[in-house]
Formats: sequence, C-alpha cells, structure tokens
Amino acid sequence: MIVVTTPDIPGRKVKKVIGLVRGNTIRARHVGNDIVAALKNLVGGEISEYTKLMGESREQAIDRMCEEAERLGANAVINVRFSTSMVMSAAAELLAYGTAVVVE
Repeated sequence: MIVVTTPDIPGRKVKKVIGLVRGNTIRARHVGNDIVAALKNLVGGEISEYTKLMGESREQAIDRMCEEAERLGANAVINVRFSTSMVMSAAAELLAYGTAVVVE
C-alpha cells in the first residue's frame, strides 16, 4: 500500500478514485506517565512517554486507514492527513484520513 500526503504519486497515474478512507484510535494517558511528565515539566525536555504513545497511535490509525482502503480495492492512499481531538480530560483521538485510489 502506497501512502502519501501529496495529491499524486510521481511516476504513477491514478486510474480510479475510490473515496475517503479513515482510521482512528482513542488513547488514554497512564497515571504513571502523568507523574513522570509532571516531574519533567519542572526541569524541561521531551516527555518521551507521550512521544511513544502518540507514535503508536499514529501507526495504529494509519494501519486502520490502510485496512479500509484495501477492503475497498485500493492500492494507494493519497492526500493523507492527521487530526487530533480531546475526547475527555485524559484521552485523545488521533484520526488519519485520505483518498483511496487505484494507481498503475
């Protein structure tokens, strides 16, 4: 599966546009990570626990988007975008979406 953020794929021609596909995940923070984050907030620096959590969330959302595209018969997803929203105080949704296409 080819996944790109651009509206086309260099060297490939879009033969068929299938339509919108998406994948999402909702993740909650872990209390232990919140304590570590609060301590790191005092001294500064990257909060690697949250970086890892968001990275895993992005990968899961992309995987789910690609699974939907494959079910519809696509071999590529173009114009991929990400969106996040807070569902509740300790949980956030990460959404990946794009246009499923067949390319040659």
